[in-house]
Amino acid sequence: MIKEVIVVEGRDDTAAINRAVEADTIETHGYGISAGTWSLLEKAYETRGLIIFTDPDHAGNEIRRRLKEKFPEAKHAYLDRGKATDKDDIGIENAKPEDIQEALSKAKSTISEAPKVFTMDDMIGWGLAGDENSGRLRAAAGDRLGIGTGNTKTFLKKLNAFGITKEELDLCIKDIISNSQKA
Repeated sequence: MIKEVIVVEGRDDTAAINRAVEADTIETHGYGISAGTWSLLEKAYETRGLIIFTDPDHAGNEIRRRLKEKFPEAKHAYLDRGKATDKDDIGIENAKPEDIQEALSKAKSTISEAPKVFTMDDMIGWGLAGDENSGRLRAAAGDRLGIGTGNTKTFLKKLNAFGITKEELDLCIKDIISNSQKA
């Protein structure tokens, strides 16, 4: 049983979570979160903690942003867009149980007043910016590190906010490159 309450967008997401793990969920029912749901989220945050696990699309990112503002110490779980896509539908409900388990196992909290370990020069040096394959490398690294992906600036912020170390990123990038060369 997962200690924290998992915040998802809808009942299909809850069903997918329940197929993967034993956990309690709260559904936002989209962007227009009701006063009752906000109250429920606040109580869960104070008593058990939250894991925010929204869809890897624009709406999911906006819901995550709003939740993060209100609950800054909540954990975040990210699912790679490819693992959440079925035809044209993107959502947690489309993910395999093992992909949901992996994403939840990598859930991380943002660090208040996180030190700025990474710079734009680091992003370029690791090939995460300025190269035609940078987007794919950021997506692969974000999936492995459990921090999601984003454009260069967003990914840089995530590396710093989630307390990723340079050693972790270096090992991750080397592993990605090694595995891609084997393929």
